Amino acid sequence: MTDGFESPGTTGTTAALPAVVARVTALADRLGVPHAEVFDTGRLSAASGVPEPVVKALLGGRPAGEPDVQARFLQRLQLLRRTRLKPNGRKYTQQEIADGAGMSRQQAGALINGDRRPTMEHCDAIQRFFRVHAGFLTAEDPEALTGALQGVEQELLQRLAEREAAATDDDPLERLLQDHGVRGIAWRAAQLPTDQHRDKVAEWLDMLLESVKRPES
Repeated sequence: MTDGFESPGTTGTTAALPAVVARVTALADRLGVPHAEVFDTGRLSAASGVPEPVVKALLGGRPAGEPDVQARFLQRLQLLRRTRLKPNGRKYTQQEIADGAGMSRQQAGALINGDRRPTMEHCDAIQRFFRVHAGFLTAEDPEALTGALQGVEQELLQRLAEREAAATDDDPLERLLQDHGVRGIAWRAAQLPTDQHRDKVAEWLDMLLESVKRPES
């Protein structure tokens, strides 16, 4: 087995998962979207590469996931081969993966069979071939699921923005907020990853308002 990269260890994303779950839940409730739709474990598994039983456990607040980076790599590579198919509906062969990722068939076979520990270069090449984001093959399970849920959050925010834009014409106050860009600022702030980031935006706006206040007559 050749040398590969080391697991990055525990990150702050474990704590970030409950926060994004809460935000997605609130958005779904506001839009009237069933929780079963936004927390579809099969869809989240395909988007994140996390096995569906692990997705269910993490959403339920239970610790779960594969701690070994090579085991995660194999799990997710197998998922990619099952879910990212050729136009004819068949799996990519080892030779096709090797050619697309710029490696020999022997290298690709060893990686797919778990006989060789992947390097970052291997992961980057395979991720590009399957057209998934950087880190798909290696991110810890809570981090990967958090990223997939952030994608769901963006979809819900877009739906909310479209619904509110459609209602603007019928509501003078909404029209005023839209004309002055208030909704746009709020929508962008909602996309920030943590409450700390949103607090910084609020502080910046307070300073900006203070700086442009007109002197009292």
